[in-house]
Amino acid sequence: MEVKLINSMTQVDCADWNRLVGDAYPFLRHEFLLALEESGSICEQAGWTPAHLLVMNADELVALMPQYLKQHSWGEYVFDHQWAQAYQQQGIHYYPKWLCAIPFTPCQGSRIVCLDTADQVKVMRVLLAFIKQHSQQQNISSWHCLFPEPQQAEQLKESGLSIREGVQFHWFNKGYRDFNDFLGTMNASKRKMLKRERRRVSEQGISLLQIAGAEVSEQQWQIFYRFYAMTYLKRSSQPYLNLAFFQQIAATMGNYLLLILAFKDDNPIAAALSFVGADTLYGRYWGCYEEYNSLHFEACYYQGLDYCIEHGLKRFDSGAQGEHKISRGFEPVTTYSAHWIKDAGFAKAIDHFIVREQQNMQNYKQDAATYLPFKQ
Repeated sequence: MEVKLINSMTQVDCADWNRLVGDAYPFLRHEFLLALEESGSICEQAGWTPAHLLVMNADELVALMPQYLKQHSWGEYVFDHQWAQAYQQQGIHYYPKWLCAIPFTPCQGSRIVCLDTADQVKVMRVLLAFIKQHSQQQNISSWHCLFPEPQQAEQLKESGLSIREGVQFHWFNKGYRDFNDFLGTMNASKRKMLKRERRRVSEQGISLLQIAGAEVSEQQWQIFYRFYAMTYLKRSSQPYLNLAFFQQIAATMGNYLLLILAFKDDNPIAAALSFVGADTLYGRYWGCYEEYNSLHFEACYYQGLDYCIEHGLKRFDSGAQGEHKISRGFEPVTTYSAHWIKDAGFAKAIDHFIVREQQNMQNYKQDAATYLPFKQ
């Protein structure tokens, strides 16, 4: 096996890449990663240098891994700023670092993708050896794999990496016939709360429209992007993604997209964009000009639940954070990240940190579960 590092998705054939990736997890698709690069949403100037790894057996692509050389820790959703500060205090550079992740996307999925016939243990061993060797040669401090699926996190742990845990809140479809069937699993007070929130949206004269990505017009993409950008501008920051990115994925992977538009007096007032996987809906981007009572819950959660139930999707991953999701039926789940630290002293200190943090995360997850709204 030979490992090849490429600095752009244009250096690997789209069909070869997607043949390994498949359709289940849209963020690993060649089209998605290429759009990030070609739109300029990620680039060396932005602190994200593509450094994807391909594992070749002769001329055959047998495994792949999305990877970036990072000059900062923004847009990752697994926070290591304290680690970087500790390095700085000791006069050591934490950046650059390797990052195996989907930029700006805290959604669990495969991070090292192999042919079914490939020896996954051997592939992982070859990739990690390549990373460690190049880290020594290029003075790179560490390698971080964010939001791998649980089975892959366990494989990385067996390979000697340190595993951090986090908590997100996901909704699971337990064969519900419709939204009212889902409500029937809740205790009376929470059932009334959800009904009241949906009712308040309609009482304000707001209607919502679900549009499959391939059917979204150019004008509607422009409207969505203004809402999306407003979410960042309200916090005096710049959006991670630009309009060109959304226009490109609309053209190349529209079948994976679902746009929710909210209207009042025939005027668009808010929008939410989700990605559709094989069995999971991924809620990703939201924005509005002004706040309306319960509109965020309706556009970002309840419309997604309706869609999952109607289309038989098993799970709704609505993104990071959000304890308010618990009372609306989103259950706490464990997320993972894997870390290799080159400096032995810092590796030991970070391992101690992770052990303490893990116990806190497990306690937090157990406590969060006690607030779920379902009948006993």
